[in-house]
Amino acid sequence: MEVSIGLTFPGTLRDESVISYLCKNFNIDVRIIEASFSTSSGWAFLKIEGNEEEVKKAFDYLTSRGVQIQKIEKKSEDELEKGKGGVP
Repeated sequence: MEVSIGLTFPGTLRDESVISYLCKNFNIDVRIIEASFSTSSGWAFLKIEGNEEEVKKAFDYLTSRGVQIQKIEKKSEDELEKGKGGVP
């Protein structure tokens, strides 16, 4: 399974290697698409690939650390075609 997600990190995690922990402790591949972090908060767009059970464990870990997760839905080719040329 592959899923695209948006993460919002609380500032309390600024000194922790949360994404590194995911890579080392769960049997998943993590690709960072874009990210930004400051001393007060952070966000990241990731693509995660792995079996469903491992992905769920990774999500459980993230939520236990106070990270908010938002799944990003892919648009189908039909939806993308409708968006061309103005009014769907």
